[in-house]
Parts: sequence; C-alpha cells; structure tokens
Amino acid sequence: MNATVAYTREEMMAVEAARRLADGTVCFVGIGLPSLAANLARHTHAPRCVLIYESGTIGAKPAELPLSIGDGELADTADAVVSVPEMFAYWLQGGRIDVGFLGAAQIDRHGNLNSTVIGSYDRPTVRLPGGGGAPEIATSCRDVFVMLKQSPRTFVEKLDFTTSAGVRVRVVITDLGILEPRDGELTLTRIHDGVTADEAREATGWDLRVADDLRKTEPPAGEELTALRALRTKGAA
Repeated sequence: MNATVAYTREEMMAVEAARRLADGTVCFVGIGLPSLAANLARHTHAPRCVLIYESGTIGAKPAELPLSIGDGELADTADAVVSVPEMFAYWLQGGRIDVGFLGAAQIDRHGNLNSTVIGSYDRPTVRLPGGGGAPEIATSCRDVFVMLKQSPRTFVEKLDFTTSAGVRVRVVITDLGILEPRDGELTLTRIHDGVTADEAREATGWDLRVADDLRKTEPPAGEELTALRALRTKGAA
C-alpha cells in the first residue's frame, strides 16, 4: 500500500472540484482556486475541458496558472479571443457554458451569494468589488460550483446583500467538506479527512443540515497532487 501523501485543505478543495469536471466540459473560470481546479482537470482526466476566462479567451491552455484574467498567456494559448460583450451575450447568456465557478464574501443556506457589501448598502462596513459578471454566471451556466473557506462570517443566516441567486448552485466546496442542495437547502454530504460534522456545523451561521448518508471525500491521489503542484503560478518561487 502506498504511503499517504500530505496535502493541504486548499489542495483538497482544488482536487475535489477538478474531479467534478468531465472531459469536454465547457467551464467559466476565475483566478485562484477555480483556475487551479479547472487546469488540474485539463492536465489529468479531462484534457478536452474548455476553459473560458472573463477576459474573453476561449479554450485557454496556460502552462502556468495566470496571475489575472488579463494574463497574456491566456490569449496566446486560446482557441479564440472574443470581446467581453460577445463572450457574455453569445457564450454565457446563450447557454453554451456548462459550469461556472463563483466565490463570494457571504453565502446563505439556499446558495445565494453576496459580493457587494458587508453591512447596509448605504453605509457599509466593507464595500466589496461588486457583482461583475457573477449574476450572469449564476443564472446562465447550467451548473454553478462555489468554492469558499467555511466560517460563520461567510456562511451566514441572512445575506447583507444578494448579488447572485443560488438557483443553479450544484455544489459548494469548502476547506471542511462538500455541501449540496437537497430540498432547496445546502446540506453537508461529505467531509474531508480529519474533519467532523460538528466542526462543519460550528463553522456555519445557520443550523446546517447533515446528510444521513454523510461520507468522507477521497484524499488526493499521488498523481493528482503531482499534477496540481506542477501548475506553478507565474512569478512563484
């Protein structure tokens, strides 16, 4: 039996998201963990996965993770580059994207997301970057994958502002486990190794439902970690 390879919870998140991308999936990718997950899938089990970045690059194949959606390598390696309006109107709103990745400052039990303000809208404690393309991604992609670290500040009973609707959220991948909608409410269906259901409950601002068939996620395989760690972000030592 192979010895267990040490990995971080962020690596577990990326691996779990990548596993859910089938070969040929067209996905709308952001920078950070979504980019890592999508490129990991492309370098392992889903080489024909089509990556679309918000800058308008279609079919980008970066050798290293981009620093931003404006990274030149995305355009250099893309099958096509279109204008942002065309990408949103034809590709996104046209229903041509299978999976869209989203993050946020807050999420509620129904998968609704807030990336606009913390506090009241008129007098916020924190003004966030705003919706950008998130509302369109949330309503136009067939499935939405959310990737967030789980804490009571992020997983809240009531959003301070609703930026994006959660109707198409199919999975929420956190550093503690996996939440999936059941009967209209996010439910803990899997936990990562070393995590308990009580720990996930304590990191949630509402009374988190736990599935009767709660299971553990499969730890990353050695080849998954090798491929993931080879995807060095540009400029990293």
